[in-house]
Amino acid sequence: MNKTLKISSITISLLVLLSGCASPFIHSNDNNQGISGELTVKPSGLKIPEQWSNSLKQLDASDNWLQSFNDPQLISIVKQALKHNFKLKQQALAVDIKKRQLLIAGSQFWPDLSASLSTSRRKNNQISNSSSLSLKSNYEFDLWGKLSANEQKANVEWLAQQANFEQAEQQLVVNTVNAWYNAIAAEKQLQLNQQRSKNTQQNLAIIESGYKQGLNSSLDVYLTRNELNSALARVAQQKQNVLLAKRQLEFLIGRYPDASILLTNKLVDIDSPVALAIPAKIIQQKPNLRASWYQLLASDAQLAFTHKQRFPSFSISASLSDDQQNLTDLLSPSSLAWSLLGNISAPLFQAGRLKNNEEIARLSLRQQEQNYLDAIYQAFSDVENAITAEKSLRKQALLQEKAKVNAQTAYKLSFEQYKQGLVNYSTVLDAQNRWFDAQSNVIDIKNKLITNRVNLNFALGEPLYRSLTKF
Repeated sequence: MNKTLKISSITISLLVLLSGCASPFIHSNDNNQGISGELTVKPSGLKIPEQWSNSLKQLDASDNWLQSFNDPQLISIVKQALKHNFKLKQQALAVDIKKRQLLIAGSQFWPDLSASLSTSRRKNNQISNSSSLSLKSNYEFDLWGKLSANEQKANVEWLAQQANFEQAEQQLVVNTVNAWYNAIAAEKQLQLNQQRSKNTQQNLAIIESGYKQGLNSSLDVYLTRNELNSALARVAQQKQNVLLAKRQLEFLIGRYPDASILLTNKLVDIDSPVALAIPAKIIQQKPNLRASWYQLLASDAQLAFTHKQRFPSFSISASLSDDQQNLTDLLSPSSLAWSLLGNISAPLFQAGRLKNNEEIARLSLRQQEQNYLDAIYQAFSDVENAITAEKSLRKQALLQEKAKVNAQTAYKLSFEQYKQGLVNYSTVLDAQNRWFDAQSNVIDIKNKLITNRVNLNFALGEPLYRSLTKF
């Protein structure tokens, strides 16, 4: 099938749009005359910086960040998600649907051919038989390029759906990796809370023993028991959090969510550099931006189609028929009847329907232009925010590690001083809470660093699953 718009021409148009540091603004032709179904370029509007306003330690090239986690089990989980995720399968079917719609649009360039055969037997004064056979064909000439515009629209919509599928793949990888480490972080928080309750139980045993010996007050006993109950309640809550995190991960990989998945007990340290593509490059490689661009082309093709709907249509129709009493006598050369007819039809009065349909298509094109620009600047914002967040999280992680060490030392000193009668037990409880809160914060910050790095690579449009074939 001869496509009006080939994939290669789309790629060339996109590269022309993105060439240089200042990308042009796409603008549709506002005149009714000469609408061709193609976008004209206005060389001002969208400004793309040469570099990001923030910076990180960068690699010269990216070999796919997923390998840096060095976790074969995670790679296996991601592969399962790409193979079994239900929503991704829906996206794949949507691509097939768009492909079929493209084939339908291309079939309009071929003549229609239909056949009918009927036979009857009736009785009036005598029994009579009749049989008829007819062949009919109709073909519309695409003089104005109306059918071509419709096929072009179907073509770029198919390309847009393919880009949406690629975006869904990358989003699934991101969601799966984040869910994996969220579940690991939840388990580590559970282990921390279990250790907290165990530590409180040990303290309670020491305090109750001292109380029986008259060394501690009853207030200390009740405070410790209260702290133990709170710690056990946190353990129960965190167990629920672990189950929820595991079920979310199992749902993403298409498994029954029974929370039975086994996890590694490691939160990776994000200390490797990142490959920051220049701003102009992410417009080329981010699937959702390519999808938005194709939708813009589809809107332009729709405008061309609706404009050409107001032009006359030229078509020819042909028919071949035969009527006989006996079915075996059909197609006898002596009785065949045929006809050939040329048709011209043009809309004369539609009460403004065609004109308004064209104006709606024009407004939709402008709307899609703004949607495309919004998507680009949102992509830039996502990258800038992720770069800023990584810097902040790295600083927080460093300070939280120091806070954890200091809090642990303070707790040990306070408990020793309490046993010597130098401080009351509320000081010990406060120091203990600060210590465990600091450990919890370290786990939380590490997980946020992982999530932010994943989201940064996603915002840059990196193909997150490229390295899966290497495992």
